[in-house]
Amino acid sequence: MSHVVVITYLQMLDRSEWIEKSCADPEIEVKEAAIKQWQVSKGFYQMVGQAWHWFDRYVWTDEQWREYAESESIRLFIAYKGGTPAGYYELRKDAEGAVEIVCLGLLPKFIGGGCGGFLISQAIRSGWEWDATRVWLNTCTLDHPNALNAYTKCGLTPYKRVEKTVE
Repeated sequence: MSHVVVITYLQMLDRSEWIEKSCADPEIEVKEAAIKQWQVSKGFYQMVGQAWHWFDRYVWTDEQWREYAESESIRLFIAYKGGTPAGYYELRKDAEGAVEIVCLGLLPKFIGGGCGGFLISQAIRSGWEWDATRVWLNTCTLDHPNALNAYTKCGLTPYKRVEKTVE
């Protein structure tokens, strides 16, 4: 049975549009993974994305994961609570300097704890700190029901919507 998925593209063209959000849990901290390990990226992609139908990369070989996740254009940030991974985001910078928030999400035990907006806010901050010309991402109707609203509350503005039929 097929159904329609709506993909919304959002962007921020100037850092002044950024709306910083705090986390309901003051113990949550975000750190960049200083040593690139493709296995870590793959693990987060699967753990966070499974609930939201992130299956595009399931066909990737280990070599494809390595080439992608360990490239200079990718940065991985991990949210922790008391040393326990709580979520992550992945940034990709293109040749023009645009920074895409490629993946972002919380692990299941941390969803609903009031830190989603904080994680989005930190991803936007990290993009601008990476000297971005713009920060952008896409979300779809398969993602968390509050995703689009949370992105706009942090200052991202929708600029394109696409409908796609999926099986």
